[in-house]
Amino acid sequence: METKTAGSLMAAESAQAMDVFCAAAVQKVDARALQNLRCFYTIARGSSDAAANILSYEMMRELGVPVTSLPPSVFSLGQGVAMNDTAALVISQSGASDDLVLSAKGAAEKGARVVAITNQSGSQVEQAAHLHLPINAGPELAVPATKTVIGSVAAGMALLGALSPEYATRTAQSITALRSVNPTHPRAAKLQAALLRARHIYVIGRDTGYGAAHEVALKLKECCALHAEPYSSSEVLHGPMQLATNPLMVLILDSGAAHFQDSLDQAEARFRKIGCDVQRISPADIGATGLTPASAAAFLLAMMYPVILNTALALGMDPDAPETLSKVTQTT
Repeated sequence: METKTAGSLMAAESAQAMDVFCAAAVQKVDARALQNLRCFYTIARGSSDAAANILSYEMMRELGVPVTSLPPSVFSLGQGVAMNDTAALVISQSGASDDLVLSAKGAAEKGARVVAITNQSGSQVEQAAHLHLPINAGPELAVPATKTVIGSVAAGMALLGALSPEYATRTAQSITALRSVNPTHPRAAKLQAALLRARHIYVIGRDTGYGAAHEVALKLKECCALHAEPYSSSEVLHGPMQLATNPLMVLILDSGAAHFQDSLDQAEARFRKIGCDVQRISPADIGATGLTPASAAAFLLAMMYPVILNTALALGMDPDAPETLSKVTQTT
C-alpha cells in the first residue's frame, strides 16, 4: 500500500490553482436576471467567505451598488430577511453545508435571485439557486481549500464580467498576464523563515488585498497552528497597533493598486519603526502587473499557499489533514 507524503495533496492542488483560475474566470455566464438589482449579499463561511470578501470590493467598485456579507444564521437559525430586488451570492466548495443550503433556499423564498458558486456538481446549494457558476477545479482532497478558493474568486469575476463587458475585457488581459508568470515568490524562503520565527502575525491588506489577508490568516491557523489575524491597513493603526509592543510579525499583501499604496506604506513604516518583523509581497515582485484587483488578490494567494505549506511541514504538521478539522464543516 502506497504511503501518502505529508502535504502532497495540498501541494498538488495549490499548484493547479492558477490554471483553475484562468479557466473559471472566462466561463460564459447569462446574468440577464441580475440586471438593475439594488444590492448583492454574499453568504459563505471560512475560505469561501474570504473569496466573497475579495469579490465584494471588486463588485462595489465596478457596479456601484452595495455588496455586503449576510450571516448564514439569518436563515439557518432565524426567519430570514426581506430580499426583494437583491441577489444572494452563495459560495461553497461542497455546496453541502446545512446552513448554506438553508441560506440558498431561504434567500430565494425571501425574493432574492440566488447565485451559487460551487465545485461539487449537483449539490443542494446549486439545486436551490437560480444561476450556478461552477468552479470546475476537479476533486480537492486536502482539508485546506486552495484551488477552489482561487477558483471561487475567478467564477465571481466571470459573473462580474457578464454584468460589465468592460470588466470582462480587463479580466481577459489579466489572465493573459498571469499565464506567463510562475507564482513562486523569489523571497519564499525568507517568508517561511519569518513565519517559523513568529508566534503572532498580522496579515494586512486593503480592498481585495484585505480579503486575501483573511484567507492567508485562516490558512496559517489551520495549517500551521499559528495565531494570525487579518486587518485592513486603515484599521490596524488604531487599537490593534498596541499589540505590536509584543513580538509580532507583519505580512503585508500588496495588490498593486495605486490608490492604496499610501495606506500600505504608512502601515509598513509604522510597524517597522517599532521593530516588527515586516514582510511585504506583491504580484509585481515577479513581474505580474496591470491586474484587476481581484486577480491580484487571487495571485497573492497562489504565492502564499506554497509558503504556508512548507512552513507547516517544517513545524512537523501535515497540512493535508489538520488534527481538528474536516473537509466539509457542518455548522448552524
